[in-house]
Amino acid sequence: MTENVPVRCPACRRTHGYTPPSYPCPCGTPVVPPVLRGAPAEPITHRTWTDAWITARCAACGRQDQWPQPELGCPCGTVLRLPVRPVASPAPQRETQGGGSGPTSSATGLSTAPAHIPLPRTAAPPRPAFRPVTIRTARDAVSTAARYLRWLGFRDVVQPEERPTGPVTGVDLRGDGLVARVDPTTRPTSLRAVECLWLTGLATEARGVAFSLAGFTPEARARAEGVGLPLFVMDLTGIPQPLGGAADELLAGGA
Repeated sequence: MTENVPVRCPACRRTHGYTPPSYPCPCGTPVVPPVLRGAPAEPITHRTWTDAWITARCAACGRQDQWPQPELGCPCGTVLRLPVRPVASPAPQRETQGGGSGPTSSATGLSTAPAHIPLPRTAAPPRPAFRPVTIRTARDAVSTAARYLRWLGFRDVVQPEERPTGPVTGVDLRGDGLVARVDPTTRPTSLRAVECLWLTGLATEARGVAFSLAGFTPEARARAEGVGLPLFVMDLTGIPQPLGGAADELLAGGA
């Protein structure tokens, strides 16, 4: 099982339990990023795609691959980057009974069954676990938000053919009684963007939901809390995290 790592937010001083995600190595063994226990987490104030990846080695076959940097969204709005242990030199291979060399599953002690990400404690039991997909591009962020909204129970979630352009984009996804905005940029989503989404929901009699890769400004979080607009922070592993009471309620009860 993946070990739970305590993470303290330097902004609000709260401590959270973080379970590193596992990624499927081509050999079939789950690869877990080696998060450094006790190392201080760093707030993400500027995000770049090249700095958001780490190198991790599969303990079974020794293969090295690039995986998303472990991140954690704190309820205070801060997105934290968790430091990982650098990849060390590969250990010498053990000899097998047949005279060959190579690690085996019994030597590593790791299960070959892929790990599963559990449902949040507030989620309804009948809903199956959300299956995340790694986010590499802005299009991936929109696709992940659409899949997550369908998982929550929204129907007919699609991306509109025509979308406004400018510093504050409008609606990135629509559904039955739903308007959603996805911000894949490296800056926290602004108050204006949250207000535009909320007003769009009022005008169309739809529920607004906002997603952001870099989190939300304090003003945006306060306004969303006041009007009951659910906010979700996404990390590059493709797992949206609820931010605020409205998002917790949506996650617990679904659409």
